[in-house]
Amino acid sequence: MKIDKVLLAGATGYLGKYIAHELLEKEYNVKLLVRNLNKVSFDPKKFELIQAEVTRPETLEGITGNIDIVISTIGITKQKDGYTYMDVDYQANLNLLEEAKRSGVRKFIYVSALNGDKLKYLKMVKAKEMFVEQLKNSGLDYCIVRPNGFFSDMTEFLKMAKKGTVHFFGNGDYKINPIHGEDLARVCVNAIYKLEKTIEIGGPEIFTHKDIARMAFQILDKKPKFKYMPDGIRKLILWFTRAFTSSKTYGPIEFFMTVLAMDMIAPTYGNYKLKTFFEEERQNI
Repeated sequence: MKIDKVLLAGATGYLGKYIAHELLEKEYNVKLLVRNLNKVSFDPKKFELIQAEVTRPETLEGITGNIDIVISTIGITKQKDGYTYMDVDYQANLNLLEEAKRSGVRKFIYVSALNGDKLKYLKMVKAKEMFVEQLKNSGLDYCIVRPNGFFSDMTEFLKMAKKGTVHFFGNGDYKINPIHGEDLARVCVNAIYKLEKTIEIGGPEIFTHKDIARMAFQILDKKPKFKYMPDGIRKLILWFTRAFTSSKTYGPIEFFMTVLAMDMIAPTYGNYKLKTFFEEERQNI
């Protein structure tokens, strides 16, 4: 099966930008679905830009004509413009899927999250996994890519270290192997020809949270200082944010504080090292 045309939705996000350039590197004919043409930095000579709003299905009509593959990274971590996780992570992706089905797209690749099937009680994950179920039952060939966390997420450790103290829930021994966006983009593009329906993926190095914190202090040339909080404090914070704030506020907090209290280890992949990333980011925090 020769693949020629790929539509990428979510191209202006952190991961989407890396996927766009990986597709270009692999010499695919790429269409980028964007919401606002005035806010994109892509070279229109290299990419075909299509303006549409995935939350409004009428704007998607015909955009997947002659498209072989759809890759979607559509999702929100910080809600804007009044949209909810159900509006974007679920319904917007479903709108795109329905258009893909109508026009005979061969395969739909969707980026969700590691352990998403076990974390459906979280607002952010519930919407993603509802779409996953729709995709599985769509009749299209598909692949669900499940990363366990980006390098960019780990800058929270740098920020805490810069302030002088890194806080842990428990003893700091939970493990994770985060992945760089460029490495993950390669996985997503390679999935075009993969037979796997689900790909769980992480970076090349497995760390405890304490390992990452020590690295952050070392990069900043500061003496390590840790503070350990019992899990009851985490649960109290979660209860408080759920009870007294909107999902716009507590959604990201709920997700972050949940995955910090569990191992998030996935099959190792990639070339980028977290230490190198920290060295590059220390001037930006």
